[in-house]
Amino acid sequence: MRLSLCFSPCPNDTAIFDAMVHAKIDTSGFKFEVRLEDVETLNRLAMEGVPDICKVSFHAFLYLRERYELLTSGSALGFGNGPLVISKKKYSMEDLENLTVAIPGEYTTAHLLLKIASPGVKKKKVMVFSEIEDAILRGEVDAGVIIHENRFTYEKKGLYKITDLGDLWEKLTGLPVPLGCIVIKKSLGPKIIKKINRVMHESVGFAMEYPDDVMEYVKQHAQEMDEEVMKKHIRLYVNSFTLDLGIIGRKAINALFEIAGRL
Repeated sequence: MRLSLCFSPCPNDTAIFDAMVHAKIDTSGFKFEVRLEDVETLNRLAMEGVPDICKVSFHAFLYLRERYELLTSGSALGFGNGPLVISKKKYSMEDLENLTVAIPGEYTTAHLLLKIASPGVKKKKVMVFSEIEDAILRGEVDAGVIIHENRFTYEKKGLYKITDLGDLWEKLTGLPVPLGCIVIKKSLGPKIIKKINRVMHESVGFAMEYPDDVMEYVKQHAQEMDEEVMKKHIRLYVNSFTLDLGIIGRKAINALFEIAGRL
């Protein structure tokens, strides 16, 4: 059976999907038609009901729960890995209300965390996440919310951190930051969903146990080509919550949805 599968070219995604895409594990007879896109494009594809299986932001999953089910493996949650707000000048959080702030997508968790931390920000510009740093440097926007590997590169470009939205979340809730997740169409039925959950779990496990074996696929698609940055990225975003959400992971997701409902 062939299933459409969409995820991002970021190192943590290519790492955890490598084994199932390239049949390095038992895929239960499934073959996958793969499409790689940036996170906000993935969110919108899922909202249109395009992919069978898709990586989406937890923020986007709020709007997808009727059509898609959350897999227990493959999510990006953790401590110390949340989005950062950066700028070329040294601004404060209070300054943001009068500035133009780039966000990596309306339905990204990064945008939701910005709204939680600074609800007064009105001037926002949606951009592909990998273009935000350069837009700040060119003066197209005053500040921006960065995600993924950009947290390892912004300082080298002379940019400053205004705040760590993940750190603010952790202080508010005491829970890991729920960033992204893997969802599957409910219409596929419980038997297929159960099998895909197992395949996803084994694929994540493969990436964690054999990190060097997934690097070829990671390097094919990484935005930041420095190998050490790729490995740092994977270590930061692929962890025990990725293997299985567990009780703490589910608490974090419920907390995010509860707070989002009050905004």
